[in-house]
Amino acid sequence: MDLKDHIRSVPDFPKPGILFYDISTLLMHAEAWQETVHRLSEAVAPYKPDMLVGIESRGFLTAAPLAHQMGIGFFMVRKKGKLPGETLEYDYGLEYGSDTIEIQADAVKPGQRVVVMDDLLATGGTLDASVQLLRKAGADVAAAACIIELSFLQGRGKVDVPVHALVAYES
Repeated sequence: MDLKDHIRSVPDFPKPGILFYDISTLLMHAEAWQETVHRLSEAVAPYKPDMLVGIESRGFLTAAPLAHQMGIGFFMVRKKGKLPGETLEYDYGLEYGSDTIEIQADAVKPGQRVVVMDDLLATGGTLDASVQLLRKAGADVAAAACIIELSFLQGRGKVDVPVHALVAYES
């Protein structure tokens, strides 16, 4: 099955000149979604993670069902101020400004092996920040996985763990 057949391209979203790759159509197609989760499982399983980590918010859609299928835990990387209780945060630079992501302070135990997941890898900034935050918390970050990679943006070069993408777009 070609997963690209189930990913909708939306021109000029969220602003003119941007081509948005929408996984909503993939999620709506039961067979394509099951195949996606199966392929993600094949990519992630060799790393033997204790936990999967989803990056806000579409990363939750990839990591949570896969963690359930694999019988392991799941937790979230969120934007600042979205998580209750004590949190650990990480500030990182964006093309124009900065942002802060957080995890709950008790989400990961030191040495716990994790794989970070998102729906899409673009410039790599948020994925790299998530890896750095997880290391700050004591996690052993084994790899990262996503459905889509915008390979022309060379985001994987910013991340120092193996990155697995199910489909890639060159433009």
